Amino acid sequence: MRILYLINGLNGGGAAFPVPELIATAQRHGDTVKVVALMPQDRRAAERFDRAGLAWSLIGSGPADILPSFGKLLALLRKERPDFIWTSLSRACVYGQIAGRLLGIPVLSWQHNAFLKPGNRLLLRLTGRWAARWVADSEAVATFTREALGVAPELIDIWPIFRARSDAPQAVACAAAGRFRIGSLGRLHPNKRYEDLIDAAAWLRDQHPAAARRLEILIGGEGPEAAALAARIERLGLDNVRLMGFIDQPAAFLASLHGYVQPSHHEGMCIAAHEAMQAALPVVATPVGELRRSVADGQTGFIVPVGDPPALAKALLALTDDRTRAAQMGLASRERVIERFGAAAFDRSGYAVLDKMAPIVAAQRPR
Repeated sequence: MRILYLINGLNGGGAAFPVPELIATAQRHGDTVKVVALMPQDRRAAERFDRAGLAWSLIGSGPADILPSFGKLLALLRKERPDFIWTSLSRACVYGQIAGRLLGIPVLSWQHNAFLKPGNRLLLRLTGRWAARWVADSEAVATFTREALGVAPELIDIWPIFRARSDAPQAVACAAAGRFRIGSLGRLHPNKRYEDLIDAAAWLRDQHPAAARRLEILIGGEGPEAAALAARIERLGLDNVRLMGFIDQPAAFLASLHGYVQPSHHEGMCIAAHEAMQAALPVVATPVGELRRSVADGQTGFIVPVGDPPALAKALLALTDDRTRAAQMGLASRERVIERFGAAAFDRSGYAVLDKMAPIVAAQRPR
């Protein structure tokens, strides 16, 4: 099948990050895929696409470019006439679903998060009925897609967008006298609740100063909350919390840590936390998205409530104080994530999705 994969933009993280892995599975299935982006964003995904040898193009200039980019999409679809449109994230899903309806091209739509802004939720409830099928990146997101978007369960498949690698670099256990490094990767956005992590560090400093001196917290990423988070760190006088900026080698960064933390308010699959598990790190996370299933509390890390800095601090303290147990949890994390999301499971899920699109495409072809 010939597929046009429509994505929101070329950001270096989020839903654009796993696109090369997804397309590689489609290619192994015997399909051809062209990627089309609606917005340039930070363009870091373009470098990743080029390294993977993907065919891609950019048809829009930014968030305000609505009608012109939609017009370009229609022209491109009329010219290339793919067998189906694959869409990812709200804007691309809405554009693709409308275009598919107008041109009689089947649409397969991703849902990546167990949360949508009210406006996006309303739009997708209206246009989502024009998608032939939906793909959720986790069980949690499949539930959200049914409940929030009104999609029939039989139209939803689950394809976790994380493909675990058994050859990924592994973290090394922290020495007894060393500084315990806990990190996080994510967009500096209110949804990630990094302010809770900073407040947890302040709580530890005040309640357990000796332990706090043995702990270093590194937050990798860029985003609209960068200045506010930096100001919070400075205001609280924390010398063991650092904002690292964009991390262009996430595997190496994760392998340099001794633990990982994800204090988010909402998530879907949360690739970064699963990559941390792949790197043999114990993970402290909130029970959101797929994390509530992937992180086994007390075995591969700890689950803490959303918006509870003292509980978060106590979980970090537990890792710092018992480094042998932390390392054992990390190894259990790695084993769990490779078993659940290894290469064979990834391809098997993808093939199932594509196999269900084949008869839909065949029914649309002229007889």
